[in-house]
Amino acid sequence: MRADSFAHFANYIDQQSSDYGSSAFSYYGGKSLNEQSHGESFLSLFQNRFTNQGIYILDEPEAALSPQRILSFMVIMKELAKSGNAQFIISTHSPILMAMPDAQFLYISEDEVNEMNYKDTEHYQITKSFLDNPERMLRYLFENEE
Repeated sequence: MRADSFAHFANYIDQQSSDYGSSAFSYYGGKSLNEQSHGESFLSLFQNRFTNQGIYILDEPEAALSPQRILSFMVIMKELAKSGNAQFIISTHSPILMAMPDAQFLYISEDEVNEMNYKDTEHYQITKSFLDNPERMLRYLFENEE
């Protein structure tokens, strides 16, 4: 699921409401996905349409979510995965989302696929380095601008 695909989907649901009235929104929290913020509409879809049986392939779902909403999404995923019949395959840059307990990390390059440890991922390393000392990172990035 990509952000642009989701926008088309939300528009489709709005079109369906012309034929079926507000019942078209009953599966998405009771109101148009387009009347919710981008993050709220993503969470509404996750909460109302994802079931504990399925394979969910998501491309950077964090793009629509604040850090707090990423944590809410992780709770939804954990609840769905409890059944043992829901699996998530996610492409992400979010070190928060990557921290999902029991996640398996695969680094895919042009030549191979390798399993990685969470703390060995580039996303974790860069984020941790920045949060540990943002001034140092910013100095390094902008020292040659003057």
